[in-house]
Amino acid sequence: MEDKYNQLRLERYSKELANVLCDRHFAAHDTINGPQLIGFTPIKQVNLFVIKELLLRWHHEMANLRSPYFDYEHEEVKEALLNFMNVLSRKILIKRDAFEPLLQKAILDTFLLKLSPASMFEEKFLRIQEDITLSKLQENLKYIDLDKALFAGFVGTLSPSNRDRDYILSRFRLYLNANRDSIAPLAEVLQAFNSLLPITEEEIRQQQISPLAAYAASVAKPTPAAPIEEKDVVAPIHMAQREASIPVTKPAPAPAVAAAPRPAAMADNNLNERFRAERPTMNERFSKPASASIGESLGNGKIESLKNSISINQRFSFINELFDGDNMTYYNTIQQLDQFRSPDEATHFITNDLSRRYDWTKKQDSVNKLLRLIERKFA
Repeated sequence: MEDKYNQLRLERYSKELANVLCDRHFAAHDTINGPQLIGFTPIKQVNLFVIKELLLRWHHEMANLRSPYFDYEHEEVKEALLNFMNVLSRKILIKRDAFEPLLQKAILDTFLLKLSPASMFEEKFLRIQEDITLSKLQENLKYIDLDKALFAGFVGTLSPSNRDRDYILSRFRLYLNANRDSIAPLAEVLQAFNSLLPITEEEIRQQQISPLAAYAASVAKPTPAAPIEEKDVVAPIHMAQREASIPVTKPAPAPAVAAAPRPAAMADNNLNERFRAERPTMNERFSKPASASIGESLGNGKIESLKNSISINQRFSFINELFDGDNMTYYNTIQQLDQFRSPDEATHFITNDLSRRYDWTKKQDSVNKLLRLIERKFA
């Protein structure tokens, strides 16, 4: 079992710390270079994850340079590209607006390496590469500092024939449970982070209430009594009911009396109506369709897998609109979304991670279609 943690608190802390560290550095520098990157923070794992994320994005950019008009498999071209990448690797120069998101993710990933090692093993070792080989798994160990012996010990148990992601991940979970005593306590990492920006283990492990649970709790709270002057405006039917209950010579109109429910029933109806009226607001923010909705083109039934339910045209649209033509990033993202166990986790990943990483603010139509597919998967 992996530790429970407050994802939102960790994300907020990572953002605050990244901002503090960038304020210190960029107050005296316009950019950050390679040597400064290696020792940017006193926490080695954060620095390694920054470098790894930078190299990952760099390789994606290099892959996008490929063109159908040239022979990129020619030996001279391969050699030239290798020399070009070697030169670039010695000329790292990053401005704050590009560096700060890398640093924020590296800080968060450092915490998750301790709190959720299986998910981080999947991301750092399995998800980022199309073809899994033992040599590539061993190469990724260069970017692990915390509990490195644990990860290296597991990779050492694998044979060159182990190439299936799901099989390797399931084996790692078993290995993790069998060697949990060898994992260093979270307090050791917190001590280093506290020297930069205070945070406690209680804050990290504090139970996180899902947005839907918080909303349901707020609806369940008793509604305060409305001011007298608002009663006739908010619920005029109550006035008719009260008049009907007072014995007078002139009876109340029969239709009004017949339609007026009992007070308890009316309160229940008002609460149900309020819930039905307010509940869609969360979905409306992310899933208002354009003139041609995803439901019209793909149906509204439940789907078992995003990967197998996205049509060819939709896939090309997502790749071009959301991932700037990067097929590998699209594949990895859809695979990750398919592995989430709840709609809240998947939606949070899209709206708080992917949308910021790839700047989806002007691509709401495509984002809505992806969110609609997630709704159908968890229907």
